[in-house]
Amino acid sequence: MKKDIEDRSDIILLINSFYERVRVNDKIGYIFTEIAKVDWEKHLPRMYSFWESILLEDRGYSGNPMTVHIALSKIVPLRESEFDEWVILFTSTVDSLFEGPKAIDAKTRATNIARLMLHKIKTA
Repeated sequence: MKKDIEDRSDIILLINSFYERVRVNDKIGYIFTEIAKVDWEKHLPRMYSFWESILLEDRGYSGNPMTVHIALSKIVPLRESEFDEWVILFTSTVDSLFEGPKAIDAKTRATNIARLMLHKIKTA
């Protein structure tokens, strides 16, 4: 039996594992590595804080990921297929590492975030 997401170390494991999969993904990896040219040393700690604020109610995150994604969508099309792939990678990463209420919440929230971002991009 796997454990649930309980603390920052679990968030770090989840996010590191997820982005390892993203970087090598044929469908969306290039967006991160070639288009956005993500600085992983800066991006990963922000993502730890983002997900910690969502799942563990920590208040350490500040930022507006929506504006970043809307700007990125003007450079490269971010369509439903890209968001679907992101959700598939995220949920399968959660499933490979964790189980329990917080794990379910993480998958639900990721799906909702992806849908909201796609909607905002389409209406921007």
